[in-house]
Amino acid sequence: MTRPGPVLLASLGAAAIAFSAILVRLAEVTPSTAAFFRCAYALPALALLAGRERRRLPVRRLRERGLALGAGALLGVELVVWHTAIDDVGAGLATVLANLQVVVVAGLAWAVLGERPSRSIAAALPVVVAGAVLISGALEQGAYGRNPALGAAFGLLAATLWGGFLLLFRATGRDGAIAGPLFDVSLGAATAAAIVGAASGQLDLVPPVSAQGWLALYALTSQVFAFLLIGAALPRLSAALGSILLLLQPVASVALAVALLGEAPTALQLAGVALLLGAVVVATTGRRSAGTAPPVAATSVEPSR
Repeated sequence: MTRPGPVLLASLGAAAIAFSAILVRLAEVTPSTAAFFRCAYALPALALLAGRERRRLPVRRLRERGLALGAGALLGVELVVWHTAIDDVGAGLATVLANLQVVVVAGLAWAVLGERPSRSIAAALPVVVAGAVLISGALEQGAYGRNPALGAAFGLLAATLWGGFLLLFRATGRDGAIAGPLFDVSLGAATAAAIVGAASGQLDLVPPVSAQGWLALYALTSQVFAFLLIGAALPRLSAALGSILLLLQPVASVALAVALLGEAPTALQLAGVALLLGAVVVATTGRRSAGTAPPVAATSVEPSR
């Protein structure tokens, strides 16, 4: 049997992730509940796969596992924030906003740490600001979303947390392992989401039966299936092609939210989507052409939203 090519694997993974925000909306549970069950329901499958993986790979060190758990805790908080953005600005627009980690993290490093970004990222920053303003509805009446301005803010915060998670996850030294690190990440994320949910009084450990199927599907597609497909594909792709393929996810999420959920972003909000996606392309392609490191989301075995 012919082994599936990396382009096909990455495309299937991006397609699976594109349904993430859709499934969160269909489950109709609180942000913390969705975050907790996305990770908790993934643990049994990842445990089985990690057990098979251990038979052919070196034993991971405690430090590596600790870093993965810490990265997972950051992911758990990020998921709660992103799910909140979905509630406020819709599944499609929230997904686009949360995929801006390359630009948003660089901008924060510039503002807080004085680390000047590359010219391509510096050029992309004002485009990101303009796109976020358009999505927030600040320039019009009747923008789509329960609270689009707050949703845009949560989306950008989710992008920052996602970037921090990726940076920490890269430091775990995986040596070709995929399922093992993802198990640790999912365990840390489930724990963090449970703590945040319990502290805010928004965690429902026994969601309605009608939500259970959506939550299980969310976990298996986004936290297991898509992560493993993309993890297997990205090391076999150029950074440029990997980044472009992963951009299929936010584009598909907007289209799916319109088609399946009846979301109706305004023309200005869709223009903001185009600006944000363009900013990501400028930031990532510019960094590669300058000979610097590729974006964190396309360097190696990185999970995606």
